[in-house]
Amino acid sequence: MEEIYSDNIPRKTKWAFGLIGAASAALDGTVFGSITFFYNVKMGLDSNLVGIAWLIFGIWNAINDPIFGILEERTKTKIGRRIPYIRYGAFIYGLFFILSWFPFFGTTQIALFFNLLAVLFVFDTIFTLIGLVTYSLPAEMAITAKSRANLGVYTTILGAIGVLVSMVLPMFFLTGTETTQLDPAFRPAMIIVGIISSIIIFIGSYFLYENDYTQQEETLGLISSLLESFKNKPFLIFESSNFLFNIGYTILISGIFYYIQFILQLTDIAAMIPLILIFISLFIFTAIFSMLVPKYGLRKIQLFGLVFTSIVFAICFFIADEYLPALIIMVFIGVGLAARVVTEGPIMGDLIDYDETLTGKRRETSYAGINALFMKPSISIANWLYLAIFKAYGFDETLSIQSDRTKSGIMIGFFLVPA
Repeated sequence: MEEIYSDNIPRKTKWAFGLIGAASAALDGTVFGSITFFYNVKMGLDSNLVGIAWLIFGIWNAINDPIFGILEERTKTKIGRRIPYIRYGAFIYGLFFILSWFPFFGTTQIALFFNLLAVLFVFDTIFTLIGLVTYSLPAEMAITAKSRANLGVYTTILGAIGVLVSMVLPMFFLTGTETTQLDPAFRPAMIIVGIISSIIIFIGSYFLYENDYTQQEETLGLISSLLESFKNKPFLIFESSNFLFNIGYTILISGIFYYIQFILQLTDIAAMIPLILIFISLFIFTAIFSMLVPKYGLRKIQLFGLVFTSIVFAICFFIADEYLPALIIMVFIGVGLAARVVTEGPIMGDLIDYDETLTGKRRETSYAGINALFMKPSISIANWLYLAIFKAYGFDETLSIQSDRTKSGIMIGFFLVPA
C-alpha cells in the first residue's frame, strides 16, 4: 500500500490520465468553445438570446459543481469514489455530446433558444460529474509539487491535443466567408469524435487508481464543507485571478471563431493555421516551464503567464487584423497559456494540501466544485459580454461579411476585453 501513496506514478497511469483528459477536452472544449458560434451564426439564433441563455445557464453552472463535488466525496464503491464517475459516465458523456448538435425543438428563435439552454444544462451536468474527478484526482495521486508538475506535463500535452481537436475540427467545418449554412460533414464528424472519446475515457479508467483511505474518512456536510473552504485564504486569492483569467480564456476559445471568420476571413485549412501555431507554442513552452518550476516556483511562473498574456492581447488589438501579424502573435499567446496550464493544477494541489492541515480531510472534488463556483459564472459572463459588444457594434449573424464598424467591435471584444 505504501507504494501506491509514493510519488512514483506508473507511466501507464500518466498516459491513461492524460488521454482521458484529452478525450474530455475534445468533448467539452468543442461544445463550450463552438456552441455559441454554432447556434448564433449557423443556426441563426439572435446574439442577444444566445447571451441570455448563457446568463441563465450560469446560475445552474455555478451551483451544480460544488453540490456534485461534495456529493462525490461521499461516494463509496469497490472501485473507489471517483473512478466510477469516469468509467460509467463515459458513454453518456459521448451521447450527450453528439445530441448537442441536433436541435430537436425546432428552428424558430424561441425553439433554438430553449434548445441551447437544454444543451448547456444537460451536457454540463455529465461534464461536471466527470470533470470534477479529472480535475481533482492528480492532487491525490501525486504528493509533491514536482510530481504534480510532472503529471501535469502529460495532462497538459495530451490534453492540448484534445483542445486542438476541439478547436481545429469545428473551425474547419464551421467557418467560411461564402455562406452561413452548416457544412453537411460537420455532424458526422462530431459523431465520430463523440464515439472515439467515450471509448478512450472508458478504457483509460481501468489504469487509474486512488487512495483507499480517503473512502474511510468521515466527510463534511454541504454547508460545513463550503464554510471550511472559504477559510482557506490562499484559495480565495487564487480564485480571484482564476476568475479573470477564465473570462479571457473563454473569449479566446469561443470568440476566435468570429475573429477567423469575420476579421481574417479564412477558410478550410488556412483557418486552422492560427490555432495550430498556438498549440505548437503551447507544446514547446509547456515542457520549458515544467523544467523551470523547481527553480522559480509555481506562483512566479503563473504570474508571468498572466502578465505576459495580458500584454500580448493588448498588442493584438493594434496589429492582429492582418494575417501575418496574427500568425506571429498566436505563437506568443501559446507561451502565456503554457505558463498558466502548467501551474494551475499543481497550485490547486498545494491549496488542497493546506486545506487538509485545516480540516484533516482530503477534499479534492469538493475543491474542484467550489473552484467552479467562481470559474463557471465567468464562462457565462464571457460569452454574454463579447456577444453584447459585437451586437453593440452592429453584428448581424445572418451576414457572412460584416461592416468595418462591426469588425472594430469584434477586435475590441476579442482582444481588449481579455487584456
